[in-house]
Amino acid sequence: MRILGIETTCDETAAAVVGVSFDGRGEILSNEVLSQIAEHAAYGGVVPEIAARAHVEVLDRLIARALKKAGCTIKDIDGIAAAAGPGLIGGVLVGLTTAKAMALVTRKPLMAVNHLEAHALTARLTDGVGFPYLLLLASGGHTQLVAVRGVGDYVRIGTTIDDAIGEAFDKVAKLLGLPYPGGPHVEKEAAKGNPERFALPRPMQGRAEPNFSLSGLKTAVRLEAERIAPLTQSDVADLCASFQAAVVDVVVDRTRVALRAFRDIAGHPTALVVAGGVSANGAVRSGLQRLAVETGLRLIAPPLNLCGDNGAMIAWAGLERLRLGLIDDIAAPARARWPLDTSRDEAGAKA
Repeated sequence: MRILGIETTCDETAAAVVGVSFDGRGEILSNEVLSQIAEHAAYGGVVPEIAARAHVEVLDRLIARALKKAGCTIKDIDGIAAAAGPGLIGGVLVGLTTAKAMALVTRKPLMAVNHLEAHALTARLTDGVGFPYLLLLASGGHTQLVAVRGVGDYVRIGTTIDDAIGEAFDKVAKLLGLPYPGGPHVEKEAAKGNPERFALPRPMQGRAEPNFSLSGLKTAVRLEAERIAPLTQSDVADLCASFQAAVVDVVVDRTRVALRAFRDIAGHPTALVVAGGVSANGAVRSGLQRLAVETGLRLIAPPLNLCGDNGAMIAWAGLERLRLGLIDDIAAPARARWPLDTSRDEAGAKA
């Protein structure tokens, strides 16, 4: 079985072909990603109209390249999967409409994939992890702790009540004059700084419900920066290190609480999984690895090239759904919002 996956929900245009190897494990046959960072850098964030236009300009060529690198043609593909949301609606429409056209012409099954579900299932592509497992999904737009009980079967245990973790990283970077996208630059500066110089808060730490709040931490960084302005390079590094250390402490604490709640929802987890763009952060991974050892679990984090948005995760989610007979018709909608924990009810899939 080979599935073509298309991803256009934000500022990466991506296409990939994923199959199943002889031992039953997932196999990435090609994974083409074209980032739009240069187009959006001048604005300090993603401009939806620019993103949608860029997807239109390159998607056809990227699909052709993915098929060629996989050593197949569209006739060899068993199904076509596209991210149908959540995301910037203009970009989502580009990818989903392209997938629908291809499915109509080739008479191949169409899978309209929840982008968040694709992140949630990446651990099964890379490591073959079994259900159920606890997922920390952390990106620029999402921060959720989710019990993953099966394909299409998700229970959200905790979420953020304001900023997502990746959003907080980007906002702190902008505040400190670091380039876009901010997360990797904050991590780079943090490696040179003193994480104990600034006594920043750990929002929600110790609370019984495993939710996050990052806006107060971001404000605390701003107040410290204003207090010692003008900032030196050493000040920036120390602020980044202190901020990142606070985030890691919060992530570990909130995930520990979610693990306790998980057992009532889904039993004993097979693993602790982290996914999304923030999963590329080495300090976050290290903190979660310590928690995994403490709780006797295995930490599964995607390889760096699968942390951000990519077509391989969309193709794999499509493959998982196709194996269960969960296919979509041409009326499948594009969605700006699409909660992961109601994906089975709202996806419009038919068995």
